[in-house]
Amino acid sequence: MKKLIIFDLDGTLLDTIGDLTDGVNHALERFGYPPRTVAEVTAFVGNGIGNLIARALPGGRENPDYDRVFGEFREFYSENCMIKTKPYPGVPELLRAIKRRGAVSAVVSNKNDLAVRRLKEKYFNDDVALAVGEREGIKRKPAPDSVLEVLRRMGAEAEEALYVGDSEVDVLTAENAGIDLVAVDWGFRTREVLAESGAEKIISKPEDLLKYIF
Repeated sequence: MKKLIIFDLDGTLLDTIGDLTDGVNHALERFGYPPRTVAEVTAFVGNGIGNLIARALPGGRENPDYDRVFGEFREFYSENCMIKTKPYPGVPELLRAIKRRGAVSAVVSNKNDLAVRRLKEKYFNDDVALAVGEREGIKRKPAPDSVLEVLRRMGAEAEEALYVGDSEVDVLTAENAGIDLVAVDWGFRTREVLAESGAEKIISKPEDLLKYIF
């Protein structure tokens, strides 16, 4: 049995792509740049909002408007991150089953820490014990820092934990943190991409995770 289940957020527990796309396009259009498609934004996510904007904005960080576009996105998204966002089907039931059977769930995300905590409270409340996001001075995933922090705060050893995510960043995060990984293929990356990234256990339904926990 695993004692602690650490989940990625975007693309794993929550379908956030609608609000992310709206936020990106609001910021781009505010400064006269063409909008991006949902498919493009889906491909851009995974390494924090700074990289998301760098990938969406022509010229990336070298664009003289980068800081202004980034700031506009951050302000808009912080106020509009729960418009279209919703849990993936079966996820709330999975989290309740994990808690009911005696394990603990946590979240580690590259999303801004305040947004992560707000989303946790709205959608999962007490079914997720701890949720942490990107903060000043903490290296973002795939660095293991936030995962190791959660292990410490929850009093769990690496071998007692399981990491669950939907991207190549998550595969590397679990590897760098030295904990077991289960990847999910209902999020922002295909099963083929996950396998090519090194994921050996890939599930297609939330309830399938239980067999790797208990």
